[in-house]
Amino acid sequence: MQAVELIRKKRDGGELSTAEINWLIEQYMKENIPDYQMSAWLMAVYWRGMTTREIGDLTLAMASSGEELHMRKTISPVVDKHSTGGVGDKVTLVVAPLVAACGVAVGKMTGRGLGHTGGTIDKLEAVPGFRAELSRAEFLRIVMKHNIVLAGQSADLAPADGKIYALRDVTGTVESIPLIAASIMSKKLAVGSSHLLLDVKFGSGAFMKTPERARELATTMVEIGRSAGMHTAAAITSMQQPLGRAVGNALELAEAIAILRGEGPKDIADLCYQEAAELLVMTGKAADMKEAGQLVEHA
Repeated sequence: MQAVELIRKKRDGGELSTAEINWLIEQYMKENIPDYQMSAWLMAVYWRGMTTREIGDLTLAMASSGEELHMRKTISPVVDKHSTGGVGDKVTLVVAPLVAACGVAVGKMTGRGLGHTGGTIDKLEAVPGFRAELSRAEFLRIVMKHNIVLAGQSADLAPADGKIYALRDVTGTVESIPLIAASIMSKKLAVGSSHLLLDVKFGSGAFMKTPERARELATTMVEIGRSAGMHTAAAITSMQQPLGRAVGNALELAEAIAILRGEGPKDIADLCYQEAAELLVMTGKAADMKEAGQLVEHA
């Protein structure tokens, strides 16, 4: 098997086998495939796309390229909530503690800012002394003791994704939906929560500019999660204007705390309560959205 054969195959619209995708990622991580060949393959994917099966295989290959936490084997249910990001998006900072306060464990490894958006860890590091880097043992111990942990993403988690994303960033292939979906979901599968709620944003302040693109990305990621045995759902929400009134890491953190105290802007508070309730229903903590809403309200 040679990399140039797989480049030609995808360039011509062919479908790579599971073995071919596994070989491609394995050899790239061993540095037997140079960046210029992987870049060519990524551009072929950008123009030709991938089948659902191919995307799933790519996701699993990247997820298994490094450390895997297998969280749901230690504690279940344990949930994760992921947002594709946007201006003023501090929803995770509210949803995670709300769900944990309702008795469902939340274990989240989260990234830093991407493009014009700040990451959840960037916002949390506005707290003096906050330590984002946790070992696997620390991560699991904290979630078992406190029912919630938010930590920075380990460099050992899906390292193939890190290398490939760096190439996408400089080769004009960031916007490929198959590659976006595989990138996000490879990290989620490596962490191994039992339930995942995806918040896919669209609009002028988001990466997906139209509802149609957001729906395509959401559908792809849900299919990947479910095929891997993870209970996965997605919400498609508007980012045509900033969420809430605060923009900026420290300001957004302060606004998240205000919402948890029952204060803060109604638009983002309602969205946070709805997504927290959806996670409670997904895990069976509540029978329906009405009961879940009552649990969240009294959390």
